[in-house]
Amino acid sequence: MTLPPPPPALLDGASLFMDFDGTLVDLADRPDMVAVDETLRTLVALLHERHAGRIAIVSGRSIAQLDALLGPLTQRIALSGSHGCEHRWDGISAHPVPPPELETAAKRMKAFAKGHPGTLVEEKSFGVALHYRMAPQAEAAAQALGAELAAELGLSLQQGKMVVELRPPGGSKGGAVRRLMSRPPMAGTRPIFLGDDVTDEDGFEAVLELGGTGILIGPPRPTAARYRLPDPASARAWLGEAPQ
Repeated sequence: MTLPPPPPALLDGASLFMDFDGTLVDLADRPDMVAVDETLRTLVALLHERHAGRIAIVSGRSIAQLDALLGPLTQRIALSGSHGCEHRWDGISAHPVPPPELETAAKRMKAFAKGHPGTLVEEKSFGVALHYRMAPQAEAAAQALGAELAAELGLSLQQGKMVVELRPPGGSKGGAVRRLMSRPPMAGTRPIFLGDDVTDEDGFEAVLELGGTGILIGPPRPTAARYRLPDPASARAWLGEAPQ
């Protein structure tokens, strides 16, 4: 099914949830190669003002990574990091204790990366990811390792674009949306979720349950989203045009 672009008025009075990589910024071969320019910071600050604080970034990155990329702006907006495992809003943080099994998973993934040139291990506050964007031939082996470690260590396996990630069980982007929508100033409003990856489908489904809608960023694919924009540049342009 071909999805239409979202109308500018869709955000009128809504609460806005945004993924980061692949949604607000272009994907990079390495997570540490992503750069945030002042234009994006200005846009996020504008959205925060337009929506009276009813915006959140809901990312697979850790909150610490988002802080480093976006700077002091992150102290003003709601953040959910590590695929819904950690949260910060109004200076209050909530997160689990990282299980020791993550360290075991990181060691096994690093050993895998040594034998598969081009793969990369990214250690996060509440997760560990094995990227194979620069080594697509390692996809099957990387996915098999992720499934094996998840079953052996009791961790949640998250598949993404050219990445497998392990994290503590229980967190999800959909859960993050529901958590934030249960509190003012978002409670009682219509949620909109922008995301690009299969990891964002939980968010799309959550906003649908709450009377809102999702916007897929990127090429067409099966999705619970109801609208689509072709790339992050289009998403930023639409967000800049949309009224409060």
